[in-house]
Amino acid sequence: MESLSSSFLQKYSPTPNSPTASPQVFRFKIQSVKIDEKPARTSFLNPAEKLAPVLHDQAEGKTTEVKKKSIRSIIFRSLDNFICKYIDPPLRASIDPKHVLSGNFYPVDELPPTACEVVKGTLPPCLDGAYIRNGPNPQFIPRGPYHLFDGDGMLHCIRIRDGEVKFSSRFIRTYKYELEKETGSPVILNVFSAFNGLAASISRCVLTLGRVLSGEYDPRQGIGTANTSLALFDGNLFALGESDLPYRIKLTPNGDIITLGRHESFGGQFTTMTAHPKIDAETQEAFAFRQGITFMPPFLIYFKINKNGEKQPEVPIFSLAEPSLIHDFAVSKKYAIFPDTQIVMNPKNILNGVPAISVDAKKVPRLGIIPRDASDESEMWWVEVPGFNMIHAVNAWDEDGDTIVMVAPNVLSVEHDKIVKRWTLATANLDFAVINPAYTGKKNRYIYAAIGSPMPKISGVVKIDTSLSTADSNDCTVASRLYGHKCHGGEAIFVPREPDNPTTEEDDGYLLTYVHNEITGESEFVVMDAKSPTLEIVAAVRLPQRVPYGFHGIFVRECVLKNCNLNPN
Repeated sequence: MESLSSSFLQKYSPTPNSPTASPQVFRFKIQSVKIDEKPARTSFLNPAEKLAPVLHDQAEGKTTEVKKKSIRSIIFRSLDNFICKYIDPPLRASIDPKHVLSGNFYPVDELPPTACEVVKGTLPPCLDGAYIRNGPNPQFIPRGPYHLFDGDGMLHCIRIRDGEVKFSSRFIRTYKYELEKETGSPVILNVFSAFNGLAASISRCVLTLGRVLSGEYDPRQGIGTANTSLALFDGNLFALGESDLPYRIKLTPNGDIITLGRHESFGGQFTTMTAHPKIDAETQEAFAFRQGITFMPPFLIYFKINKNGEKQPEVPIFSLAEPSLIHDFAVSKKYAIFPDTQIVMNPKNILNGVPAISVDAKKVPRLGIIPRDASDESEMWWVEVPGFNMIHAVNAWDEDGDTIVMVAPNVLSVEHDKIVKRWTLATANLDFAVINPAYTGKKNRYIYAAIGSPMPKISGVVKIDTSLSTADSNDCTVASRLYGHKCHGGEAIFVPREPDNPTTEEDDGYLLTYVHNEITGESEFVVMDAKSPTLEIVAAVRLPQRVPYGFHGIFVRECVLKNCNLNPN
């Protein structure tokens, strides 16, 4: 499996949306890593396995005490059961919960702050604080089709304070989570798995309409799971998922997690926000976007949040002609860069009984570039980048006055045409790449990327030195660490050794992640030396409960926890 870095060299006029105007030449370079995805193969989880939590198992007919069980809810639940059993049973392994939720993907129950044991090495002093990772963890075992992206958000937090280490796992109390907990069964549609064929799509849409009209749930309060990532700005910690607005959370002194609520100052009713805002470490500004998932443009809306947490006026992007799956973007000191990929997202597909997300092989991908402080779309322009399909962005920076360099994985194996030159960065199946966060929007040298086996299971991490990248380079990997046989981890977060020292080297710090041993069933919090040629493990903490494979995380320093409003006192 080859993972390639691509450098796209395109000359074009900086005049927005004008293919013929201006003799000016603007060079745009992109470095990327290609990912060849393979279908996941997972084993069934033995129901008697000691790791299995006590959950609300609707498929087995088990029930739990609920606060409210109205006739209305019973009728809707019966109709949902009928659809799942007779109209749309999960026939494909990719959406069959028996496959998707097997092994360490199987959900866990909540765990209050529990003391942990350091089983290897010593935790570095700079790790006083909290490492929190987000991921999907369904409150109910699904009755019908299920996709990994549909799970309720759960935060897994390890708190290190005054030599004590505690671990906790808590659901994010989204509107969806609280509503379904009160009802005692799933209510809101699973967006990624609900539409399989015309009959199933129509049935579920009619059922959803009935639930809304009857008042069982109010879509104005959000439908998202907040299961994707976390972000810290303006002294607030947010759990995010792009199908809803962020949820503000708080960490207590003993390491517990409290959901404060949906942060509606970032949008109005029926609005969303990206799960990957970009925070400029120097200006403390946050840059974000939302997608308009409707039948009418704009399909992309860009906005900025100032250092005081105040959302600035939105910039609708009408030049995006059709809805495309834009999960992430990049921001340099001057520009914001958006992908328009071959992965299209069209709500109209639902009316035809097919998933809203599909691949359009005939479409030519583009990148949209706009000054990051733009007040309207007039300053935006698009450039074609055949074969470049970006899901996650690693970083972007301005170079030599007329060049933007962007580093990002390329998830689809589409051949490039003659205007594109490919440069190799690494030879592995890589994604979930991170950098030293102090370098966001600035030129950075080192990248730490997860090795997929396949994604989202991660077998190790590599360190890439972008300064070694040339047209003739084959592999810029300078260090790597495999977690071992049947051991898999997640995205590795970089934490600097001396965060307040401006002269420290870029790679002087540690990589943090959770690693699960599928043989013993145990999970550990692992700390690696980012400067070591082997990414040496310098400390490991045995966790009191396993951590299912998930998505993105964050590290929050103790001084930040003490001096902002994350703490109750």
